[in-house]
Amino acid sequence: MTATASAPSAARQRPGARNFRKDLPADLSASAAVFLIALPLSLGIALATGAPLQAGLVAAAAGGIVAGRLGGAPLQVSGPAAGLTVVTAELIQRYGWRTTCAITVLAGCCQLGLAFLRTARSALMVSPAIVHGMLAGIGVTIALAQLHIVLGGTPQSSAVANVAGLPAQLSHPHPAALAVSALTLCVLLGWNRLPGRVGRALRKVPAALAAVASATAFAALAGLALPRVDLPSWSSHALPEPPRGPVLGLIAAVLTITLVGSVESLLSSVATDKLIAAERDTRGRPPRADLDRELRGQGAANIVSGLLGGLPVTGVAVRSVANVKSGAVSRKSAMFHGLWVVLAAGLLVPVLDLIPLAALAALVMFVGVQMVSITHLRTVTRHREVLVYATTIAAVVLGGVLEGVAVGIAVAVALALRRLTRTRISMEEAGGVHRITARGQLTFLAVPRLSRVLNQVPHGGHAVVELDGSFMDHAAYETLHDWQESHLAHGGSLELTGRGGAAFSGGAPEAAGGLAPGGDGGPGAREGTASGGHRAEAGRGSHQCCRPWTPWQNHCDHRAAAATLTARAEEGGAAGAEGAVARTIPGAAGAPGGAAAAAVRPGAGQLASGIGAFQRDTAPHVREELARLAREGQRPSQLFLTCADSRLVTSMITASGPGDLFTVRNVGNLVPLPGAESGDDSVAAAIEYAVDVLQVASITVCGHSGCGAMQALLNSRPGAPITPLTRWLRHGLPSLERMGSRHHAWARISGRLPADAVEQLCLTNVVQQLEHLRAHESVARRLAEGTLELHGMYFHVGEAQAYLLSAGEDFFDCRVFDTVGQNA
Repeated sequence: MTATASAPSAARQRPGARNFRKDLPADLSASAAVFLIALPLSLGIALATGAPLQAGLVAAAAGGIVAGRLGGAPLQVSGPAAGLTVVTAELIQRYGWRTTCAITVLAGCCQLGLAFLRTARSALMVSPAIVHGMLAGIGVTIALAQLHIVLGGTPQSSAVANVAGLPAQLSHPHPAALAVSALTLCVLLGWNRLPGRVGRALRKVPAALAAVASATAFAALAGLALPRVDLPSWSSHALPEPPRGPVLGLIAAVLTITLVGSVESLLSSVATDKLIAAERDTRGRPPRADLDRELRGQGAANIVSGLLGGLPVTGVAVRSVANVKSGAVSRKSAMFHGLWVVLAAGLLVPVLDLIPLAALAALVMFVGVQMVSITHLRTVTRHREVLVYATTIAAVVLGGVLEGVAVGIAVAVALALRRLTRTRISMEEAGGVHRITARGQLTFLAVPRLSRVLNQVPHGGHAVVELDGSFMDHAAYETLHDWQESHLAHGGSLELTGRGGAAFSGGAPEAAGGLAPGGDGGPGAREGTASGGHRAEAGRGSHQCCRPWTPWQNHCDHRAAAATLTARAEEGGAAGAEGAVARTIPGAAGAPGGAAAAAVRPGAGQLASGIGAFQRDTAPHVREELARLAREGQRPSQLFLTCADSRLVTSMITASGPGDLFTVRNVGNLVPLPGAESGDDSVAAAIEYAVDVLQVASITVCGHSGCGAMQALLNSRPGAPITPLTRWLRHGLPSLERMGSRHHAWARISGRLPADAVEQLCLTNVVQQLEHLRAHESVARRLAEGTLELHGMYFHVGEAQAYLLSAGEDFFDCRVFDTVGQNA
């Protein structure tokens, strides 16, 4: 019985054992490469902070073994990082080394608390401009401090003091230190550019190790008298003591280590995931990072490092990249790297004592300069956040990390408020027409300027008011409304338009579709027809609820009454023309029985009323364009695939007209995979027709908020009755699986997290259906030829806001839907 029971158990263990043996060579090789990078960097960072040099080795070992075992990013390598150098150096100067170790332990406890509260994702919502500015400011501070050691001197207590002391240091350089530092920098800069077969072989050695080894060999052979690494006995290594100092200062120190360490670790985890996705196919990938677990691992590593007298620990992007590129396949690589650090700290002390401090200083200075990334600068410039970035850098350099982040947040908030309230109002006069243009949001802050410009229009003149904004508050509305009434009363004429001259209905602001206070005053209120909009029906101008795009069920009763009176007045004159009238649209002017029909069949009456409005107001403007399209045939620019939801009016949200879009609508904006349509080829046929016959240049998949199909998917249960709807929704199951998978990028809206699971699934569904599109043969062929583009779009119904899916993923490892502004 015992032998029989143990056989299946052994069989179950064999695959894991086989995987361990199969992965072991790759992990050992990668761990050796990471160790060779981590060893000099750990010593250099300890030197830069003013901590005992052993503290860097302790942190490297704790980060590798503890964070490597407990963390949520399998291939991330943790240890002492340049991002905490400035903070740690300041703490050592203020409180001493042993109290700094205690602060590290407390910061680790805070990280554990944040992890158990599952706040890791929230920590990533800090503006990228602030994060990159913080890291760049830290890099500048590090480089300024280490420059003094490179020149043979001693760094000062602050970045300002280091800058002030540079002239004196430059006037009295230390030739030996300068020579060793110059050699280190030359090797760092040129190592990865070595040409030829020999160069390829040498490049397998990390540049940091090659630089420090070259400088050490040069100093030893030349017999240079230089300060060198001095690792004292481990028996005298300093351990933490109970923190002593002002309580508020200690709390601020703990929060700073927690904030900077957590953000840097999580960003490194996300960057590592993105690198893995780019370097390897799905079969060779480890699971995506669990950020809450990673935060727990970082907290545990900081507790261990602090208790053993080590530096604060964070995830380190440089070592993680080396780990991935060296072929690591599991977390054992990071753990082995920590083990090699422990062995080196015990066995290689005589070798480490040969390293000149100037070589380590040059290495750390090089790392600090690299933290000011040109790529990040281009990104923040493209997003118009250079001011936030530059201010954060300056504040970190002049005041410190916590102060710099606080200043950066304040500037970011002020910039957002300025963009919200910035309004440009101008007036031009040409040919007797006064054109007033208001660009931006019309709030009470803009009322004085708006009133001043409007009062410059002479009585009796013709004015064109162009409102290029998405919001108008009550104060601005009242100002515009009062001026309009006064201008018309004095014999003037007025035309209200949206962006690009799209006319609003009627002449009164309340008829302009979106000029009610708090409403949309911009182009979103116009209809996307060739004429740029349709005029309101007679009688609409005095009724606030009846605007263009007002749904039938929200129309007030006066319209039905007016239709009844019109029908009765014309009933007698229409009696002799029954045959002709029978061929007109019921409910239009002159149509007998329109009101009665509406009373008997409300749906038909509403439809007839809408068609009648089209025939009367819009058809005259588009008839010529439609006649041209009838002659020449349709040539749409894109295929627009969206949901059948009645709240989505494609021509309205895209400002398109006849002939622009080839539209396909279905429940859930789903694109079934080829061969999986269960006898329904309608979507595939539309895709093939649009791509191969109509030769559209782009395909857009548009989802929306509050999608009932996505809600049904979330609520679906196994064993539910099979209906046509449930059969169709099976094509959305890959979206549901994608949302719960760690192997795919997360989808979110720019600037915020999804409101709930339904919105998360709506966003994820757009990304997934774009993947399904690529599986269609015609689409794949055109994409390979470079003649077709795919776009993702999300429309938030409640906000009347459209979002476009950005290319690639952001540094949070998310697929981001960016807001489409009015000037896009």
